[in-house]
Amino acid sequence: MKNKISRRAFLKRTSAASLLGALAATGFSPSVQASELTNEKLGTLIDLTQCDGCKGRPTPLCVTACRQHNQNRFPEPQKPLKMYWPQKKVEDWSGKRELTSRLTPYNWTFVDNVKVEHNGLEHDVHVPRRCMHCDNPTCLKLCPFSAITKESTGAVSIDDEICFGGAKCRDVCPWGIPQRQAGVGLYLQIAPDLAGGGVMYKCDLCSDLLAVGKQPACVQACPQGALTIGPREEIKALAHKKAQEIGGYVYGDQENGGTATLYVSSVPFDKIDKAIKADKKEKKDTSPGRPGMPVKVDNYLESEKGLFHSAIIAPFAGAAAAGITAYRTLKGKPIKDITSSPVNLREEEEEHDHNEN
Repeated sequence: MKNKISRRAFLKRTSAASLLGALAATGFSPSVQASELTNEKLGTLIDLTQCDGCKGRPTPLCVTACRQHNQNRFPEPQKPLKMYWPQKKVEDWSGKRELTSRLTPYNWTFVDNVKVEHNGLEHDVHVPRRCMHCDNPTCLKLCPFSAITKESTGAVSIDDEICFGGAKCRDVCPWGIPQRQAGVGLYLQIAPDLAGGGVMYKCDLCSDLLAVGKQPACVQACPQGALTIGPREEIKALAHKKAQEIGGYVYGDQENGGTATLYVSSVPFDKIDKAIKADKKEKKDTSPGRPGMPVKVDNYLESEKGLFHSAIIAPFAGAAAAGITAYRTLKGKPIKDITSSPVNLREEEEEHDHNEN
């Protein structure tokens, strides 16, 4: 019971609710306003009819802002990098830190650009990509080390201090979002030859900024107003209203069971997905970090296989969390509340919501 209370207190302290970050033209407040702390979920809208990829600039401003805000959290690997069992390979992006054309451990958002033919016209489409922050994250439920949490704002985060870099989160993510850097992380001190492989990195929706009532760095930096953040239901209504006005399409509302990131486009997303795949094939691009936009993505956890894997991993995750807590105690490091397994975390949040009501 003590652990549950501490986690709930943490969620309340780090939730900045009633955030109204929509564009002034839509009728919302143009700036984020933080009122009393509650558990209100947030949503972000990415309007592809407004994003132009910051033409004329070498790097989109949202990407630059993200990198600047998170640079102190970027990995510094210990070299030479060591092979580990069973994969006998490493993923090292440290020599490509300036790469901004895909997701990497040093680049948590990027803007993809593809040509899409629709209704006899060719459209130049710019697609900002980063974590979708799913409502029911497969990565959280199937992380064997309990390194992933979902905050009350809806942001999904990876704790780099307890991540072993096993990449299960990337394997089960429909978009393959998290990216791995070898030569860093707890596995180097516990089992450098047997497990892990580094640490997984991705967007956490700038949770530190949300906690003090500020917009994520990318939202603040967008000069076109293509990125909007606000209460989830308002963002959802705004996305569908915009799509209806332009005869367009919404993405992220249903995919993977629903996400906190909604896209609006004037061209179908299946055509955007097809264009991304064709461009990757033409460029022989087989590296991770350039996700497509597949439509009708079912949530893996709702399948029989997903439920089975979740049940199998839950006890291991709980044991791993207990082991990491013991390790931190011995090392004299701060103990984070990681005792909730991925499966029990959802039950705890539901219980909390019921008690609040």
